[in-house]
Amino acid sequence: MRQMPDHNSYPGLPFLKMHGLGNDFVVIDARGTKRAVTPVLARALGDRHRGVGFDQLAVIEAGTDCDLALTFWNADGSTAGACGNATRCIARREMELTGKHRITLRTERGLLEAVDAGNGLTSVNMGQPVMTWKDIPLKGACDTLSLPIDGVPVATGMGNPHCTFFVEDADAVDLEGLGAKFEHHPLFPERTNVQFAHVIGPDHLRMRVWERGVGVTLASGSSSCAVAVAAARRGLTGRKVRLTLDGGEIAIDWRADGVWMTGATAHVFSGELTPAFLDSLPSDPGG
Repeated sequence: MRQMPDHNSYPGLPFLKMHGLGNDFVVIDARGTKRAVTPVLARALGDRHRGVGFDQLAVIEAGTDCDLALTFWNADGSTAGACGNATRCIARREMELTGKHRITLRTERGLLEAVDAGNGLTSVNMGQPVMTWKDIPLKGACDTLSLPIDGVPVATGMGNPHCTFFVEDADAVDLEGLGAKFEHHPLFPERTNVQFAHVIGPDHLRMRVWERGVGVTLASGSSSCAVAVAAARRGLTGRKVRLTLDGGEIAIDWRADGVWMTGATAHVFSGELTPAFLDSLPSDPGG
């Protein structure tokens, strides 16, 4: 009988596959490896046929003023400033590993706090929303609560730019067609995430998401925060809401200290990228 190779003698690159409401991630803990993540590696991993597949790739590094430092990559090899669901997934794992009930994580968004919310739920403070056109950023001065775009969407910054349309029925929207169109709208020089939402009740929203550099996703943490903020600014809901996404429900609470997001997470499996896969990747043109 042929023996399986010894895992310990097979030096690849370990990774985790995780998701929050179907918003799925590959997570690489770079604290144990010297291999740098590049756009080439991110694109190869993001290929759902020839790689692993993900909405975002998250890389964990040791923090100097925090428990962890995180970097996020999109499936097209671009970077993302924030990824709320991946942050919650990683925070849950780190709290389980360390026994802590509260940790801090540094992202491009800044220093974020995560807490164990009980019953298997994890909360992350995603920080204060950005509502000024320069900082989102937009191409020129305009009212971020009523953008000069068909449908009069709301612009919000939550580490990433967001463009939120409030519609009669989010389920009837051509998400792929309109999402791709508005991601590249000239008003957003760095492209944008796009959401379509409708109000179910004073504390309940239905929303669907198109993520820049990714496409249609079942859920998005930063998008959920942006939609909740936009709805509150418009007076459509209060500041504490639940959102029903294609992948499930998440709770958002816009407090004085920031926008808190609470929901379930899942660690699906752990794996290892083979040396053959890693060696087959072309050289990164950026060096």
